Amino acid sequence: MEQLAEKYDVVVIGAGPAGTAAASAIKSKGQKVALVEEDLWGGTCPNRGCDPKKILYTAVEAKKRAELLTSNGLNSQITLDWPALMANKRAYTKEISPATKKGMENSQIQTYVGHAEFVADTTLTVGEQLLEASNFVIATGQRPALLDIPGQEFLKTSTDFLDLDDMPADITIIGGGYVAFELAGIAVSAGAKVTVLVHNSRPLKAFPQKLVTALVEQLSNQGVKFVFDQNVIEVESIEKGYRIHGENDYQQDTDMVFAAVGRQPNVDDLGLTQAGVEYSKQGVIVDRHLRSTAAHIYAIGDAAASPIPKLTPVAGIEAKYVAAQIAGRDDEITYPLVPTVVFSLPKLAQVGMTESQAQKDLARYQVKVVDMSDWITYKRQHETKPLVQLIIDKMSGLVVGGACLSMEADEMINYLTVLIGEEYTAKKVKHILWSYPTTASDLQYIY
Repeated sequence: MEQLAEKYDVVVIGAGPAGTAAASAIKSKGQKVALVEEDLWGGTCPNRGCDPKKILYTAVEAKKRAELLTSNGLNSQITLDWPALMANKRAYTKEISPATKKGMENSQIQTYVGHAEFVADTTLTVGEQLLEASNFVIATGQRPALLDIPGQEFLKTSTDFLDLDDMPADITIIGGGYVAFELAGIAVSAGAKVTVLVHNSRPLKAFPQKLVTALVEQLSNQGVKFVFDQNVIEVESIEKGYRIHGENDYQQDTDMVFAAVGRQPNVDDLGLTQAGVEYSKQGVIVDRHLRSTAAHIYAIGDAAASPIPKLTPVAGIEAKYVAAQIAGRDDEITYPLVPTVVFSLPKLAQVGMTESQAQKDLARYQVKVVDMSDWITYKRQHETKPLVQLIIDKMSGLVVGGACLSMEADEMINYLTVLIGEEYTAKKVKHILWSYPTTASDLQYIY
């Protein structure tokens, strides 16, 4: 007897920030919605990404600020209690998945637990269950990538790092992006000997060279060892830990090896070819309506190959947009300015036009770097070489891009996002009355 399919207006695959936001928004428009998840409800960000990382970083940041004030009014010796810190993180994350699933069910969204796979363009399976829908939303997120080398099975990822029972005495991180710098800052603060292996000479390529160089220098001064222009070709298990083999006879022994070499979208086992959906290494190929090559199947968040940073707030914007599209709206998606932050020690942040973009037309754009070391905000905290970079459009006089390197960079970049987005001139900024002395009050000196 042929199995009957459950029929829905929309099936959303993936219950992370993108998927839950999409399901809720679609349901609010009166549609019958199903939501499928095979792993943790709530997705990467709250379970094993942004949120738990920030919980660990909060303690790391407090320790760093105390160290900056050593002999300047603060005499206490602060060390990280890793097991206690991990217990604090787990107390937060253990509630996320069940609470998220229950919240969806309370909203009258039908939930399914299992792996979703298309068997036709309007039908997919979840275990033994068939689901049919007029529209689908793929929001399956990404997972950490691994190097395709001998010994790949010995590599750990950021997921493992954020759930370590104990911090190893010696760790090695392979990679030169956000995750590598963030894990390095946390690990060195926890007392580990940290080595970062970068395959080229230019880590964090999206950020300004001068600010990245300053960040590398500051992390190096804290004990992080950077090895540039080194490709790892094998990881070998030895009696005490692991031996890393690189090009030109490079060898290094370590207790644990973490791969921070990017992330890959979870779209390769969804049976997309059965539904006429094309995808690449960047995710499901979408147009400016976030439609795939099958017009009734959308992709959002980290699973979509859209030209925008893969961040939780972006996923929320795309989720609401797709809900409106399914309900009948038909305009191309537009994105606001998207600020990005590397939560290292110190923090590195950026928004708007980048240095590399500005350098293509220096006749029009001015790149201005300001050392804020002597400003009260940073002087009172004894920060080491805080920097801010502005990109100024000479034709309009407006700031169109900004980047910051400091312990306050996450706050500063939010102010810059508003000022750039609202096209504030230097004159207008100087007429704003900020509370003083604060990070915000420094803006009048930067512009």
